[in-house]
Order: sequence, then C-alpha cells, then structure tokens
Amino acid sequence: MPSSISAILLVDGYNVIGLWSQLRDLRERHGLEPARRELIERLIGYSAFHDLDTRVVFDSHYRNSRGNCETIVPNLQAIYTDFGQTADTYIEKTCALFKREARYPKQRTIVATSDRAQQLTAIGYGAEWMSAQQLASEVECTANRVRRRQKNVPARSQGRFLSSSLDPDARQRLARMRMGLG
Repeated sequence: MPSSISAILLVDGYNVIGLWSQLRDLRERHGLEPARRELIERLIGYSAFHDLDTRVVFDSHYRNSRGNCETIVPNLQAIYTDFGQTADTYIEKTCALFKREARYPKQRTIVATSDRAQQLTAIGYGAEWMSAQQLASEVECTANRVRRRQKNVPARSQGRFLSSSLDPDARQRLARMRMGLG
C-alpha cells in the first residue's frame, strides 16, 4: 500500500453500476463486462487525482470460480470475490481488518455503495461512506477539473532548446543577463 495515499476507497462494483445511470445503460446495451471496464476506467483518474488506494469489488457468488485480484494501475485494483462470497462480505471484512490491525493506524477508509445495510456496517467499523450517485458526481467533477487544468496549460514549444519554451519576456530578461545587463 503506497504511503502517500489519503484514503482507501472500497467500491461495491455492481451496486454502483446498477445505480450510476451511464453505467447501467451501458450494461443494458452491451452487457456487464463493458460496464465493469468503464467503471474501472473512470475510477483510475479519480483515484490518482485524490491519492486514493481504490479497490473495486465485484461479486463472484453467481459464478463457480475462484476469486482473484487484478491490479489495473498501482493505486487501483479490481477484486473478484470467491464463489459464494459477496462484495458486501469482502468490504465488511476489509473494514474490520483496517479497524483492528495495528499496521493501519487511523487509516481513512471510504465505502462507496448505496446499499443501506452496507453503509451502516461500514460506519460501524469506522469507515466513511458515499452513495453511488455521490461517487458518480465526484468522478465527473474531478474529470471536469482535470480537463480545465489541461486546457489552461500552455502548449509546449517544439523548439530544440529550453529557451524555446520560455515566454518572450523571460527570453529577453535571460538575454540581458547573459550580456551582463542583469
């Protein structure tokens, strides 16, 4: 777990897909896999921007398969639970672990779900929670902030020298300094 993270975000994947209108529509039109991929894609930038260690948890209790953990990027993992285990159970166990383990002192944990029972359980373990709609809103707001920042970044000069990337005023001051006119 990176030491610079501000919090751990546990996302109840199918709950969020079912309640996040764009993901729900994608699931209905193209199936579950594209909706899962889209949720993960949207959480990558959000997690990086907010320094979150994000774990998107998907139920495997309807499939007879072993659980697995897929690291998408260093700060985001997709967790597929074991057969018979729900995402709720995984999230509850993780919250309990963070509360009782000494190696996670005062670790800020956030659970994203609109499942009321899950919210109450997470709070009982000292975690914060946000609804699926709140997560959707925050992810979209963060994406907009990033786009605005990228628009305001001046285009990089294609010149071969460092001075090519300086504004004309800075270049003129540098030239005067070189000539000793400081």
